[in-house]
Amino acid sequence: MKRRSISDGAGAGPGGGTETRDSGVKARSGPQQRRIFVLDTNVLMHDPTSIFRFEEHDIYLPMIVLEELDANKKGLSEASRNVRQVSRFLDELMRDAKKEAIDAGLPLPSGYSGNHGKKPSSGRLYFQTRQLSSALPDYLPGGGSDNAILSQVLALQALHGDARVTLVSKDINLRIKAAIVGVHAEDYYSDKTIEDADVLYTGHAPLPPDFWEQHSRDMRSWKDGERTFYTLTGPMVREWQPNEFVHQEGDAGIEAIVRSVEGETATVEITRDYRSERHSVWGITARNREQNFALNLLMDPAIDFVSILGPAGTGKTLLTLAAGLMQTLESNRFAEIIMTRVTIPLGEDIGFLPGTEEEKMEPWMGALMDNLEVLTQSQEGGNWGRAATNDLLRNRIRIRSLNFMRGRTFLNRFIILDEAQNLTPKQMKALVTRAGPGTKLACLGNIAQIDTPYLTETTSGLTYVVNRFRGWPHAGHITLVRGERSRLADHASEIL
Repeated sequence: MKRRSISDGAGAGPGGGTETRDSGVKARSGPQQRRIFVLDTNVLMHDPTSIFRFEEHDIYLPMIVLEELDANKKGLSEASRNVRQVSRFLDELMRDAKKEAIDAGLPLPSGYSGNHGKKPSSGRLYFQTRQLSSALPDYLPGGGSDNAILSQVLALQALHGDARVTLVSKDINLRIKAAIVGVHAEDYYSDKTIEDADVLYTGHAPLPPDFWEQHSRDMRSWKDGERTFYTLTGPMVREWQPNEFVHQEGDAGIEAIVRSVEGETATVEITRDYRSERHSVWGITARNREQNFALNLLMDPAIDFVSILGPAGTGKTLLTLAAGLMQTLESNRFAEIIMTRVTIPLGEDIGFLPGTEEEKMEPWMGALMDNLEVLTQSQEGGNWGRAATNDLLRNRIRIRSLNFMRGRTFLNRFIILDEAQNLTPKQMKALVTRAGPGTKLACLGNIAQIDTPYLTETTSGLTYVVNRFRGWPHAGHITLVRGERSRLADHASEIL
């Protein structure tokens, strides 16, 4: 069966005149019905690889979208960089292509490897090559770019009755207007690393009451110094991930970390109990089970990447900073601590800030100052002693801006990325790849507090790395659930 083009009988592409039905191709129906996706500008600005993520379906770009891309190509913002990347992709696709080939649709390359498990793209890319006649409803005022896109989609619907034409946009208001005028519109979902944030990997799993009855038959145990290991075999082991925590309540309960999994056999290690004063980290002890798991990850020299999720007040920054100070000043494992975060204000921007890079970043690092105060309040020597300790600590802590991370390599550093939920997956990749030998990276955040436009819980860079690093032997994740600030903060988190 010959593939049916969007173009008309004169080979004019999707912008052409009247559709012909004498090509011998029947209209598809049911789940295999042909689909045409019209991409809004903000989709391309959000994900420059979006044109490769629609599998076997066709893509249509109106001329107004190309005009908006051209208007946004200048600048140093992430959106401007994405626009320039889209232009490079389109230039490669159109290289040496003649007018007839463009009208008939450019084949999308099937070898693109960035779909992460999705089918390779096999559809065609169409551009608006002629003016389509479409009368917008009289109740739709104005003549902006949104209305121009809606006009194109309405014309495509009339031209291709056998296909389902879908407008893809991250603009909620445009999707609302599309529904009003009878256009099927969807959000852009292909950049989601998971379908629902509620099923995001938590990093720990409870053991059922009958666990030992099913898994203790061939159990072996041994000690390596202060460390205790067990080898377990059973059906539940297949679901475990390396560096995932398993725990069981009760007198015979256990808290352990999975070190390796091979089929139905796993090796687990009993966790260190950081809830006792004897194992305190820079004077800080864990107040609950999840905090104890977090400190086990942060203090483990075999783990290079740690991600910690949790709502406000669960101790993400305090635990991470305490672990960094312990390994920087006590054991000298790291040369210094580097703290950074995305500079997105909660309210109105306060404008330009004077001073050096660190001085400009200080207003954003209130969390660092608050936690340093907690970590030094028990030091002896009164106010003078605490001031001297603060000066010592701040000499080993560097505050850096994400804007200047490209091209850098950090050796033997403990990097703390705070408010990581506000990074896009591309920004997260750019930062994580800065890590050199001997560096440990801790990503902290709360996906319920995203301030970046167009990012959601399922498309955040923090969700992205939690999902992608799952199962790697040198990475660990934990989700904190209990707030430990105060009863006021806990109550506010529940009711507000």
